[in-house]
Amino acid sequence: MPMTQSSNISRRRKSALADGSGDYLAKRAELVEISGRQFKNNGFRATTLAEIGRKAGLDRATVYYYFASKEELFRECLRVGVDENINECKRIANDTALTTAERLRGVICQLMRAYDQHYPYMYVYIQEDMDRITGEKSAWAQEIVSQTRKFERIVMNLISEMIGGGEMRSDIPVSIAANAVFGMLNWTHRWYQPGGSNPASQVSEGFCDIFFDGMALPK
Repeated sequence: MPMTQSSNISRRRKSALADGSGDYLAKRAELVEISGRQFKNNGFRATTLAEIGRKAGLDRATVYYYFASKEELFRECLRVGVDENINECKRIANDTALTTAERLRGVICQLMRAYDQHYPYMYVYIQEDMDRITGEKSAWAQEIVSQTRKFERIVMNLISEMIGGGEMRSDIPVSIAANAVFGMLNWTHRWYQPGGSNPASQVSEGFCDIFFDGMALPK
């Protein structure tokens, strides 16, 4: 796209965002929804702006009026779900009215609930090349990495607290126990579908039972 044309579209896009008309924001939301499905089904690299545009009834050039790039669409797919999830996980982890076991179970269930409520957007990040994203130096990439690390620390701290309090076996390192949780939850991107035979609540409760039983003190 010629530089002058690109600059003009960029100015129009910024102006439209500032105005925030209902029609404009609705089309942006539609493009994000389509992008999430395409990224989930075909992967980030294989998905093209032209393909996204066709499914939204737009040509490729018009897509730029709503988003500057495929990368920006990818970021928008993740933004809301990731932020909401980590904020809720922090709230649960800091709830002193709950036992440590209840907080850990709550955090595990919250992530599965987020995968369901923000499907397929949060799965897009998981199934993509994590090194590609974490290797980026942009502020956005670093923020996503930071949010991921926050969740990991929450889970590891709660497991460590339970082990230290004699509520879980101590012969399994915290890092291994935590990675068992992450592995169960993250692998659902390969098979979980909202509205399927196994709702998110059943999945997360089943994972919790498997994990807590496995980490229970020897009898």
